[in-house]
Order: sequence, then C-alpha cells, then structure tokens
Amino acid sequence: MMHRWSELFIPTLREAPADAEVASHRFLVRAGYIRQLAAGLYSYLFLGQRSFGKISAIVREEMDRIGQEFYLPALHPRELWEASGRWAVMGDNLFRLKDRKGADLCLGMTEEEVMTEIARKELRSYKQLPQIWYQIAPKFRDEPRPKSGLLRVRQFMMKDSYSFDLDAAGLDLSYRKHRDAYCKIFERCGLKYMVIEAHSGAMGGSQSEEFMVRTPAGEDQIASCENCDYAANLEKATSRVAAVEDLAPEGDGTPLEVHTPGQKTIEDVARFLGVSPKNKIKTLALVTEDQDRKTGKSKVRGVVLLLRGDHQMNEAKLSSAVAGRQTRPMEEGEIRQLFRSPAGFLGPVGVDWAKDWKDPDKPILLVDQALEGRKNLISGANREDYHLKNITPGETFDPTAYADLRSVTAGESCPRCGGTLRIDTAVEVGHIFKLGYKYSESMGARVLDKNGKEVTVIMGSYGIGIERILTAAVEQSNDENGFWLSPTIAPFQIVVTPTNVRDPALQAAAEDIVGHLETAGYDVLLDDRDERPGVKFKDADLVGIPYRVTVGKKVTEGTVEVVNRSTREMQDASIAAITEYFKPILKAAR
Repeated sequence: MMHRWSELFIPTLREAPADAEVASHRFLVRAGYIRQLAAGLYSYLFLGQRSFGKISAIVREEMDRIGQEFYLPALHPRELWEASGRWAVMGDNLFRLKDRKGADLCLGMTEEEVMTEIARKELRSYKQLPQIWYQIAPKFRDEPRPKSGLLRVRQFMMKDSYSFDLDAAGLDLSYRKHRDAYCKIFERCGLKYMVIEAHSGAMGGSQSEEFMVRTPAGEDQIASCENCDYAANLEKATSRVAAVEDLAPEGDGTPLEVHTPGQKTIEDVARFLGVSPKNKIKTLALVTEDQDRKTGKSKVRGVVLLLRGDHQMNEAKLSSAVAGRQTRPMEEGEIRQLFRSPAGFLGPVGVDWAKDWKDPDKPILLVDQALEGRKNLISGANREDYHLKNITPGETFDPTAYADLRSVTAGESCPRCGGTLRIDTAVEVGHIFKLGYKYSESMGARVLDKNGKEVTVIMGSYGIGIERILTAAVEQSNDENGFWLSPTIAPFQIVVTPTNVRDPALQAAAEDIVGHLETAGYDVLLDDRDERPGVKFKDADLVGIPYRVTVGKKVTEGTVEVVNRSTREMQDASIAAITEYFKPILKAAR
C-alpha cells in the first residue's frame, strides 16, 4: 500500500513546547512522533510508533538468536517483591495499588521477581540450564521529576532479559552473549555508543556495564580515555592519582597541634597554614542505621570518611563501601558525642575506631585509597580552632578499611594506559548485570546438579530502553531544522516530494518512483500534499527521514534530485535507475 502524506496523521509543529529543554524532546514533539498525556506519560503517534516498531524488531531479532521471548503481567503481587526484599527498598519509585479485596499490588518496573518465580517453579534439573528469557513490554516507575521528553518518564518500553545458569562459568557465557547482542543492536540502530564499566545500583550483583551515547541531554556522567578504550560511569570510574609531595615532619614527627582560629574550610586552613589542599585531610561524618538482631531496634552507628582535601566524595562508591546501607550526615549533637568537637575541626586522631563491620559498638573509619601511603598530612584536631600536623594514615591512626570513595575529574590519568581522562554527559541506552544469587537465593530458585545435589541457580539481568534508542539517535543527529535517523529505524527510509502535485507529469513520475522503490522493498512516503515546495522540504527535514527524492523540473530529462538529510549533499539520479541508486546506500538497512 502506498503511504500518502495527505492521508496520514503527521501533525508537525513550527514551534516546540515551552518546557522542551533537550533536542529530542523538541523535535519528537514538533515532528509529530509523540504527544504528552500527563507528566511523564506520552502517546506514540503514527511516525513514532513506526520507528519504535522497527527498533523493537531489531532488538527482537538479535535477542531471538540467544534467548526466548515471554510476555509477563504488568501487575505484580506484593508477596513477590517482599520475597526479593525490594518492596521496601524501592520506596516511592514503585507504583503501588490495591485490588477490590484489599490485596497489595504494584506495577512492574523490572521483572526479576516474576522471572525468578517462573524459574523457581519450573526449573528442576541442571539439564534444563542454561536459560535466557526476555520480553519487550511496558514498565512503570513513579519518577519524582519527569522531564526531557522520553528520557525521564513514568511509563516506558523496555527489553528486559534474564539468564539462569548452573555456575559462574555459565553466567560468564550468558553475559558475553548479551554483550555481543547489544553491540549488534546498537550498531544496527545507527548509534555511536560506548560500553562502560558501571555501578549495579538497586539491581545488585557484581559485574555491570552500561551502553552509553554521549549527549549534553544525558543525566549520567562518564569518564573515558582519549588514548585507549577505557570508559566508566563516574559512579565507578577510577584514575591514576598523580603523586603529591608530602610535607616534611615538624618537631619530633608526632601529631603537632596548631592554632587555626576561625579557619573551618579546607581552603581556609590550607591558605592559613601555607600548604596545598592536597596535603589536607577532609573529614566527612555520617551515620548508618542498622537493625539490632537481638532487640529488633534500630541502632545508629558512626561512619566517618577521610578524603584528600581537594577530592569529592562519590555517593555510589560510598554505597558500595558501606554494602548498600543507608547513610545520612551526622547531626551536631552526634558529632559532639563522637568527636568532642564542633564541626569544622574534625579528624581521625583520638577516636577508637572499629577494626571491621563486625565490631558493633565502635564507629567505622573509611579512608580513601588516595590517602594510603601518604605522610605528614593535616587534619582537624577535634578541638575548636585547632588542627593537627604530622598525620600519617596507618601510623597515627588505624582505618577500619581503605576504599575507593572519590569522584574522578577531567584531566586525571587513565588507570589503564596513563592517558588523559575526559568527562562527558551521556544517555544510557542499555545495561547488563551479573546478578549472582541475589534473587535466586532469596526466592528459592534451585535445581539438582549432576550429583543430585540441590544448588542455587546463578542469574544475570539485562535491559534496553526502547524509547532511549530513539531519543539518543535524535540527540546525536540533529540540526536547527530537525533530525535524521538511520534508515534501519526511521519511520520511512525515503520521502518522495513532487514540487507541484497539480502538474500531472510530476505527480505521475512521483507515484511511479514510489511504486518501484516499494517493489524493491524500501519504506517510502509520498508527500502528495498540495503545499508549496518550501513547506514540504521543511517538513521532510524535520521528521527524521534520511533521504528525500525531489521530483521537479528535471523530470523532463528523466532525472530527480536525491538529498541526503545528514550531509545535505544533493545528487541527480536517473528515474529509470532509481532503485539501483539506493541499493548500495540502503543495503545495510534491508
């Protein structure tokens, strides 16, 4: 069937919504792909749905090579999420509701619980493993601040898959299969992407990688090396810290108290003492609340972090260091109780620190790895208006543990090759996790091994945001007039535009060209509207179609003009050989 613009619903707009802050939001609304229903909720119109359909088809084709497609309920019973421990952990992000009988339900934001429940009930033997199950379906998250169009929404389409293996070696293989499949998917969708080391977050697990597309619209920050392929989310990134010349010891080398009246900040103290902030210790006082197993009561425990004076603490790394425990800043009374000092003069000396987390009655002291091996640093003296010199970690005080706690900054050295790191914002389009036993253990997914022994299966979890592929594609390929998509995911590959539909010769030539291109297997849109050529050209530039065939005066010579939307390059092409013209260009998109 020939697709005629005049018969389709393509509501293009000259102006973007007032709240559209990023390119993808502006252009997807202006091009008639989406319309907002409510905050974080969007309807996908004709062009948008065609594009999403093509993206889903690519995802489905690559996933079918490694796994099996399921379709699962969006409504989940509370008991499932309680079994995994996430009913409470997910907090307000989870949409919760009750049925008419008063039973608690939620709208699924991922499917670990449901997939694990199926595995728990159905998998009995090692002979049934490995398994890779996936689905492409709506997910729901009660996003507190929906914004940026489809980048931060409350309902979204996701391909989520889950692997079940007998052992870690099997999980390694399932993980690699997903990694390879994801690379093929994003390449086929025309994305310029990076694979980066990532933090597992609320999903849990060990190894984790994200697939990222650089764009100013992104909400993630990534560090990457300009010389090698090292790249990591800032939550995970590390670097080689340049050597710093330590201060010479003063006096007999033991802690030396110095008067620093009114000097509270790192910069103030460093300036007052004539040293670099790199020779100062930054003390951050937090608390965590653990439940006492004997009494069931919540117990507050001090967790103190030490970083180099010019470094910033990374929240995700802190979460890893405290094994996911919730932390908050110490209140003034708690600070005085632990340090016997007001804030601004805190330090590690004079406090009896825990040797490990199993020592329940003492505070934890976590020291950033950049301070390991440093000597003669300066810290607070736990006394108002005083600081201490000659502070050496491991000698002057004993940390509970050293940990990577700091955020990497641009210009630091790559941990892999020593090259220079850059920091960019990026959009996450995919994420793969090695979950391990987090869900299978808590929910009881076990099989019998070759020896008849019951063992817990090991799991992986893998997600792709369908909308995010489209938004990332728009973000990386746009100009002031609109955007262009890869022929593989564009709603149409070619738009044929007669400059005057009232001219029977032009209209007949345009329809003949469309017919030949469609017969050859291309997705073609005929712009048969009775509009001025400039209006039609502007719309063609706006809506993401990668090629335009202009049918104009040169028809009498058997020629049309082909415009490449991404490069603006114009070439004449023979009408008689129009399918041959596109064959090498669109070969990869077939």
